[in-house]
Amino acid sequence: MTITQQDPDAIRVLQGMEDVRSTVRLRAALAVGTTPDPYFVDKLIERCAIEPEFFVRDMLTWALTRHPVSVTLPALLREVRSQRAQARSQALHTLSKIGDRQAWPAITQPLLSDADDEVARSAWRAAVVLVPEGEESALSMALATQLGRGGRETQLSLSRALTGLGEVIVPALHAATTGPDPRVRAHALATERLLRDPDAGFEAAIEEAKRVVALGHSGHEGP
Repeated sequence: MTITQQDPDAIRVLQGMEDVRSTVRLRAALAVGTTPDPYFVDKLIERCAIEPEFFVRDMLTWALTRHPVSVTLPALLREVRSQRAQARSQALHTLSKIGDRQAWPAITQPLLSDADDEVARSAWRAAVVLVPEGEESALSMALATQLGRGGRETQLSLSRALTGLGEVIVPALHAATTGPDPRVRAHALATERLLRDPDAGFEAAIEEAKRVVALGHSGHEGP
């Protein structure tokens, strides 16, 4: 039987998701995911936009993945256009977990270059999961426009997204190594190294790339 707003269980769960205690909110999200019902989808998405605790947000996302895509997808696609950065970020994160390529048209260049680092990082991860076959090269070019951006965590996220696309990223990285910005050149070289050697640490890769750039090399010269 479908849950309604008069059901005591529904009232208890909805109140749980608003509780000041994060453990109670976590249990409420777990309960919804364990026994999914479309009635809760809007509340889950609404809560994702404001939930301060990472582990609770992760449970909210899990609960959403337990519901039919036909119910969650339209609401998440609306959410990626929200004015609230956390709403956009969480919606993108959830779309990457659902993995339905119907969401691909929502991964726009404005999202890939969003001013908020968390939104952009979520968009990069979602893009790599959702990109249709044959669109990888175009995506690599779009992602390469963000090389050099932000601190270590942001740069590592972008490198991981790019390397997730495979060898198709090489032309975009080569082009970036000849640009005027040393941060961009170093980030591109570090990403190339990670593509060649996935076990190389990003910190070592970026420091080596910085030395190469400081010496005035592109990183593609012979020995």
